[in-house]
Amino acid sequence: MATPKKPFDTDFIRDLALLVAETDLSEIEVEQGDLRIRVARNIQVVAPVTVAGPTVALPAAPIAAAAPAAAAPAAPATEASWADHPGVVKSPMVGTAYRSPSPGAAAFVDVGTRVREGQTLLIVEAMKTMNQIPAPKAGVVTAILVEDAAPVEYGEPLVVIE
Repeated sequence: MATPKKPFDTDFIRDLALLVAETDLSEIEVEQGDLRIRVARNIQVVAPVTVAGPTVALPAAPIAAAAPAAAAPAAPATEASWADHPGVVKSPMVGTAYRSPSPGAAAFVDVGTRVREGQTLLIVEAMKTMNQIPAPKAGVVTAILVEDAAPVEYGEPLVVIE
């Protein structure tokens, strides 16, 4: 007679749920053999406030007038231009960006700060580990593209050095 298998490891599922919460991911899926576990956050409370309002307004604007439709793509084009900028420093991971070493402390850098290669620009916290983001080259900080304690994605532009 075969011993019945435990259908799933609840500690592992709790760890996945904590990982989703700590990293601001919306979901994570793990597959091992014939077992597949998907943990997802319910973000409907936030979505109507930040997404539904603009989504309702955007379809109406192109129908009403051509000028608002032309103005809407301008913001993403600016963000895209930062991503292609030769002096941009991008986030090497998903996490939370902090501009200072501790709450209330002075920021590592501000716009106009002259930095040397390897100097800490900011910190990205990922899974309770503080990761210093160093300047890849010497120069002057011309733009800071993230706010303090803001969530960041992998590859997201953080700072521009010229």
